[in-house]
Amino acid sequence: MATAINQKQNFLKGIIKENPVFVMLLGMCPTLGVTSSAMNGLGMGIATLFVLLMSNIVVSLIKSQIPSKVRIPAFIIIIASFVTIVEMVLEAFIPFLYEQLGIFIPLIVVNCLILGRAEAFASKHNLLSSIIDALGMGIGFVIALTVLGATREILGSGSIFDIKFVSENANTFILFILPPGAFIALAYLAALFNRISIPTK
Repeated sequence: MATAINQKQNFLKGIIKENPVFVMLLGMCPTLGVTSSAMNGLGMGIATLFVLLMSNIVVSLIKSQIPSKVRIPAFIIIIASFVTIVEMVLEAFIPFLYEQLGIFIPLIVVNCLILGRAEAFASKHNLLSSIIDALGMGIGFVIALTVLGATREILGSGSIFDIKFVSENANTFILFILPPGAFIALAYLAALFNRISIPTK
């Protein structure tokens, strides 16, 4: 019973209490670089979730076989292998998204969220706990990037998931689909998220 409660807490903390983007401010490069639309944010979030989940699984399974002196390089090789799979699948089956995400797909390899969870959690816990941790953190990352992308797209283009809901002549805040808009939107969303999710004393 206690184990199930702890696993539920580990899952939820990645979504709320320790959200990678809005609370811990991890993975800022893809967060700010690709979230000009909801589709881009969702695509990058799911790609990162897949890599995080699979690398946590592999690290948890082989942690006892990896010498401590080469632990970090071994983790990077594992992560890079799954990033290569993601890159090849996107290029083959979702080319428009592959072109939008561009260089940020290979950069998943050095995303501190993935390497950090491999080092701090998966290398010290069993398989089930590592899967739950990866799902919690990964889903939190997906939600954050999608919400940020949707916010910027709505304010900057008057659309969501490329579906226009305002006329072509309507005034929109084009700043939000430009790089400075990423910082502004992230700041307001992070402040709002923390205001809602963290109870005041």
